[in-house]
Amino acid sequence: MIIKLEILKEAEVDILEGFNFYELQQLGLGKYFIDSIFSDIDFIKISAGAHPIENEHHKILSKKFPFAIYYTLSKSGQTVKVNAVIDCRRNPAWVRRKLKR
Repeated sequence: MIIKLEILKEAEVDILEGFNFYELQQLGLGKYFIDSIFSDIDFIKISAGAHPIENEHHKILSKKFPFAIYYTLSKSGQTVKVNAVIDCRRNPAWVRRKLKR
């Protein structure tokens, strides 16, 4: 069971950028994006570690939007850190560079 889930500042910025993109597409869609992403993040609390590892991070795909949530799990398995929330349409080389920072 996960005791702590932390969303890093970089991931918060990613989520805000996604919100802004979708809100420009249609009023209210940005809020739906945020609600959906946080629902996906909440799912990590009960499924942490069960997702494939890519670029040294666990990766879970959003159920509603073309985004991937990258997270790390502490050695104790008690803490999850959400490191990035990235649009899956990004160049894979760009994603690798972002996750290495």
